[in-house]
Amino acid sequence: MPRHRLPRRVANSLVTLALAYGLVAYMAAPEFWTVREHDSRKLPEAMVTTTPQGIPGDPINVGLIGSKPDLMHAFAAAGWNPADAITWRSSLEIGESVLFDRPYADAPVSTLLFDGRRQDVVFEKSVGASADQRHHVRLWMIPPPDGDDRPLWLGSASFDRDVGLSHDTGQITHHIGPDIDAERNLLISDLKAAGAIEDCHSVDGVGATQNGRNGGGDRYFTDGMATICDLNRKP
Repeated sequence: MPRHRLPRRVANSLVTLALAYGLVAYMAAPEFWTVREHDSRKLPEAMVTTTPQGIPGDPINVGLIGSKPDLMHAFAAAGWNPADAITWRSSLEIGESVLFDRPYADAPVSTLLFDGRRQDVVFEKSVGASADQRHHVRLWMIPPPDGDDRPLWLGSASFDRDVGLSHDTGQITHHIGPDIDAERNLLISDLKAAGAIEDCHSVDGVGATQNGRNGGGDRYFTDGMATICDLNRKP
């Protein structure tokens, strides 16, 4: 019985359809549902931190999804150090670092509250010879939804430009640089360069502002968005 061959045009169309199906079913659709899953995580309404005195602090502008080992591994790979806890010893060391221009890569960071809790972990990246300038991010763990073992770490990334007196309380503090979006983007760029994160998407944060003020009275401006990224699992 003779075999019937499909016309070349029909055969090419079928191959194109098969390739399109593969791309949609095995690449685009999983990515779509991953983003939908991320967006389904319940975020706090007020995406801004406060000082222990209740003064609005730095906005939340970044989020990372992964276990704590994933988090620690990612920042180590990116060259960011976990900050020391605030003690008399660490406070003395940061004072000596600033006064005598000595390096202190693990210098402590002041406490901010988010959703009524102090930060769970802080990472920083030194700039220059002392602790007066540094990139840093405070992170708060948001428990994962049912059936998921990877929490969301919401964070506030900013740049400490110098040490001075708080404009609101008069206390000694670090003053942040105004472009907090640049700090968010720097952190994400460092993590991407280290191969530590997968896909990212944006969610509404504190809202766009050109004249925000943090707990130290420092001005900041932002597009008001927070970038949420998946951390690669620790090997």
